[in-house]
This record gives sequence, C-alpha cells and structure tokens, in this order.
Amino acid sequence: MKTFDEILTDAQDAITVKRVYGEPYQQNGVTFIPAAAVRGGGGAGEGDPTENTPGGRGGGIGISARPVGAYQITGDEVSWVPAADMTKVIITGQIVAIVALLVIRSIFRTRSKG
Repeated sequence: MKTFDEILTDAQDAITVKRVYGEPYQQNGVTFIPAAAVRGGGGAGEGDPTENTPGGRGGGIGISARPVGAYQITGDEVSWVPAADMTKVIITGQIVAIVALLVIRSIFRTRSKG
C-alpha cells in the first residue's frame, strides 16, 4: 500500500502544465495549442491499531479536466479561441425560459385578481 508521501507525489505528478496545455498541432499553416481547466486533490489517512480500534491506511487522488479553448497562432499573431460548452448554453437557455414563463404567469395572475 502506498504511503501518504507517495500519494501526494502521484497527485503532484498528475496535476502538471502538461495536463493544462496539450501538444501543439498544425493545420494549413496555423498552430493550435489546446488548453484545459484542471483540478485535483488528494488525501490519505493512516492509523495504528490499539486495543479498541483496528489500524489501517487509505488514500486517493482525484482529477477533473475540461477543455476551455485553444491558442491559435497564425504567423506572428496569437489569438484565443474559447471552447463553447453547448450543454451549459442549452441548460442556461432552458432555465431562463422557465423563469420567464413563471414570471409572466405570475404577472397575469396578479392582474386577473386585481
């Protein structure tokens, strides 16, 4: 079983710049450098057995990454191209539509009672 120090070392190795920026690639004279938002953490515990409690060890790491965009290099110009998360766009649009319908319904109910 890994020690606490080994788990922390694994976490540090996993959360590096190489995880944030992907390998550059070229197409039609344009270079793209993909970028991602990376989060991670780790934890561990260790205990020695006593008369009343068993001893043990445990630990783990977790990493989450999502694309955020890419740097586009054309000649001497560098620009940022954001990654569109269409799921968030659609869900946000649905929430706005539902809230708008509830507000409109509330307005009509208030007017019809008054």
